[in-house]
Amino acid sequence: MLEQLNEKDFGTPRRIAEQEVTLEIDGMQVTVAAGTSIMRAAAESGVNVPKLCATDSLEPFGSCRLCLVEIEGRKGYPASCTTQVERGMKVRTQTPKLQALRKGVMELYISDHPLDCLTCAANGNCELQDMAGVTGLREVRYGYEGENHIHSQKDESNPYFTYDPSKCIVCNRCVRACEETQGTYALTISGRGFESRVSPGQDQPFMDSECVSCGACVQACPTATLQEKTVIELGQAEHSVVTTCAY
Repeated sequence: MLEQLNEKDFGTPRRIAEQEVTLEIDGMQVTVAAGTSIMRAAAESGVNVPKLCATDSLEPFGSCRLCLVEIEGRKGYPASCTTQVERGMKVRTQTPKLQALRKGVMELYISDHPLDCLTCAANGNCELQDMAGVTGLREVRYGYEGENHIHSQKDESNPYFTYDPSKCIVCNRCVRACEETQGTYALTISGRGFESRVSPGQDQPFMDSECVSCGACVQACPTATLQEKTVIELGQAEHSVVTTCAY
């Protein structure tokens, strides 16, 4: 039996404030601290909004566009991770329009992602895989005939983890973890538009960068872009325990 520590991820960090805000999410009255994101408020009330770039150990970024919601009286579909709650706000997280938008976004992600889930080291522990299921994605209309990153070269220079740019969705979580969690600032996003990819510097391998191999980026990565070499060699862990980091 697989026994792992799967703590609930609320999407954005907890906010502490004396003032509280009451709003309505999918017909439910929810009261949270002022400054809380809609995503966090929904998660605390038992409503899980799909997400890829958001995690409660990092400040919200709003790049993946999976967590879109509808707010009564507002135009468009704001990202729930970067939108703070307001008194009297009425939010809908599950509608046919939102489902169609999220499925379309996931289809674009998968159209530039290797379809090797069964042999991927992150199989069973991949947020991209999970979100494809959550959004109900069953087919991808776009083929690999056009330009893509599928054959990007893997960087295995670091002794502890590998970097596979073909699986990168440019969610920025690794870059933000390197900055916010570790304070190393060893990673950045190089290139613009379609050429954007995580980089440890100007065309240099991880081994020659400022990386200190702390593992914060690997922990934050929602795909197999950054993966521990031991997981690749031995497979997913059968169980997890809480311990103290000796680093």
